[in-house]
Amino acid sequence: MRTKMRLLGFRGATVKPLNEDAAAELGAELLGEALVFGVGGLCVYLEYLRQAGQSRRREEHLEQTLSDLRQGLERLQSDLEQLRAQGQRAGPQGHAQGGAGHAQGSSGH
Repeated sequence: MRTKMRLLGFRGATVKPLNEDAAAELGAELLGEALVFGVGGLCVYLEYLRQAGQSRRREEHLEQTLSDLRQGLERLQSDLEQLRAQGQRAGPQGHAQGGAGHAQGSSGH
């Protein structure tokens, strides 16, 4: 009873002693409430951990996808540079041959 009065804000209040039945009932009620609040708090904490884990996994997945896209882009840029270098080495002759081949291809239709 003293604990309950302190929790309610009554610091200096004197409490008359309770009989055994009332004290047992009050103790059981206090224990039940503590158990309910404890289980509720545990559920909230576990849900928080679950949400944090999902958020972390989602972020890791996005980072992996972004990394894969960057690697693909770098590979495409490298391929493009190689194709440009090959085109420059072929020079105007490559363009003339490509143009003639293109003209032949379109007249074949």
